[in-house]
Formats: sequence, structure tokens, C-alpha cells
Amino acid sequence: MPPEIKVLVVDDEPDILEFLQYNLEKKGYKVVTAQSAREGIELADREVPDLILLDIMMPKMDGVQACYEMRRNSKLDKTLIAFLTARNEEYSEIAGLEAGADDYIQKPIRPRLLLSRIAALMRRRAVSEEEDTEVLELGDLRIDRSRYEVTLKGEPVALARKEFEILVLLASQPGKVYSRDEIFRKVWGYSESIASRTIDVHISKLREKLGGGYIRTLKGVGYKLDF
Repeated sequence: MPPEIKVLVVDDEPDILEFLQYNLEKKGYKVVTAQSAREGIELADREVPDLILLDIMMPKMDGVQACYEMRRNSKLDKTLIAFLTARNEEYSEIAGLEAGADDYIQKPIRPRLLLSRIAALMRRRAVSEEEDTEVLELGDLRIDRSRYEVTLKGEPVALARKEFEILVLLASQPGKVYSRDEIFRKVWGYSESIASRTIDVHISKLREKLGGGYIRTLKGVGYKLDF
């Protein structure tokens, strides 16, 4: 594991903070903790961690609201965010991912699974940083991977992180059909489905923002980008 990977853990339960800090530091991660969403937002701005583990169910401000605020902070553009929650309702997973989270880890937390997920997230970030920072131009669509910027007919298109990553994947090989499992592996970093409707929601948002017929669905197969 690369040295000095910094993890911010945000949870209102001291026992969980202690448990996570122990297991992460045992694996060599540098850990900082916060017991509220507001404290987590402030610490994230100050520490600029590589990864934030963010509880959803917290008083006063929940994790989804905190994630939205963190994603508005340009200092955290390269910071990964994974939600921690005991809730298993599909809507909470989708809400969290739409807020800009990169992963979703259910409580009770199993240390081996947690560490495996974190390793997958960090590997994906490392691969992303090593990729060429070329600009993809497909007709009127322009995607700047290094700046996380998309323009359509010269006008900026605001995309959430996962929407951007899905678009980059589809645009990397226009016309190629990507299955749901392939999108999960390449965008979320592992093969286990996060939620049955998660990709549908992200694709729907992309279509709303791009308009036209850029993204096509092949029923029972997957998605592809046409232009």
C-alpha cells in the first residue's frame, strides 16, 4: 500500500469511530475522525483526505447533505467518498450515490470486507490518475478528463462524479455496448451490484443533461454511446 493514504472517518458513534480507526491504522492508513457531519466537512477542507468514510444517519445534518457540500469543494475533487450505513433501503443507496459518493458499505462493518473495498477504491483512483489526460471529442460533445469538464455545443454540462465516470467509460469506445456488470466493475471498482436501479438512475440523469440520442439502451444487454 502506498504510504500516507489519509482517511477521514465521520460517524456520530464513538465506538464505531474507535473500531474503524483501529482497523485502518493497523493496515497503515493515516486516520482522522469527526463525530458530526459539520465537523467532517470542516476537517475534509483542512486535511484534504484521500478517502472519506461517511455515515449517513447522523443528527442535525445527515451524510447525504454532507456529501453534497463536500462535492462542492474543489479541493476535494480527487477525494473518494464511501458511505457507511445500517439502512438497506434502495432509495438511500441511490440518494447517496447521486450525492457524489463512490461506494456504499453496509453496517455492521466487517473489517476484511471494508479493507477490501478501500483497496479497490484506491486502486481505481491510481489507475485513473495514470490514464492519459486527453480530451475526448465526439461530435458536439467534448469531455476533458483531467478537468472533469464536459461541454455540449460549447455549453458546459454539470455532471455528478459517477455520471462523469460513466460517460467517460462509454465515450472511451463509442458504439461498444457495456453491460451493467462491466460498468460496475470499471466505475465502482468491483463486480458486486450496489443497487438494482443505481445505473438506471445515473443513465437517466445523463440523458436529461445531454439530451438527444447520445446514450442508447440495448434491452437485456447494456448501454452504448452513439453520436
